Amino acid sequence: MPLGFHKAALFGVAGVSTGDVVLLSSQTASDSTGIAFTSGIDSTYGEYIFGFYNINLATNNEHLEFQVNASGESGYNETITSTFFKVYHNEADSNTILGYNTADDQAQGTAYQSLIENAGSDADQICTGKLHLFNPSSTTYVKHFYSRLSSSHEGDAELDNFGAGYINTTAAITGINFDSSSGNFDGTIKMWGVK
Repeated sequence: MPLGFHKAALFGVAGVSTGDVVLLSSQTASDSTGIAFTSGIDSTYGEYIFGFYNINLATNNEHLEFQVNASGESGYNETITSTFFKVYHNEADSNTILGYNTADDQAQGTAYQSLIENAGSDADQICTGKLHLFNPSSTTYVKHFYSRLSSSHEGDAELDNFGAGYINTTAAITGINFDSSSGNFDGTIKMWGVK
């Protein structure tokens, strides 16, 4: 669903009130290993949007990633099939890339799914963006997702990261975890429900 009508609510504009988009939870990491949302994901909403604000990885050249947990299961290790591509432009204006990245996709894998790759860890290098997860409470269908995050590359460049795919389970998703592929991170992640 395009942000369109809901854009103001999603970006937290004061005075905006709509019954269609609801801020359900906000968590802030401070040198944390991860952020997990383990409540509030239910059949109330058909779409969940996770917003990433000023995420700064502590370790250079790592990835921000996610995995989910299904009802009745333990651990964040559900089967994912995904695709991932990026747009890259360095500060020196000497290198640009638009390309598919096979290192960050999965074909029926149970690893964490990349949201950004090769992030810089300098104080001024952050990432921000959105992950959309559709119908996580369905017990009939697989769960689709897509993401778009802007990030500062460890080689002093800007990346526009695009991911999409599905979680191959018909069990309801009850939790989602975000972490760095190595090391800790700072920043805020908000979870929105969309009717």
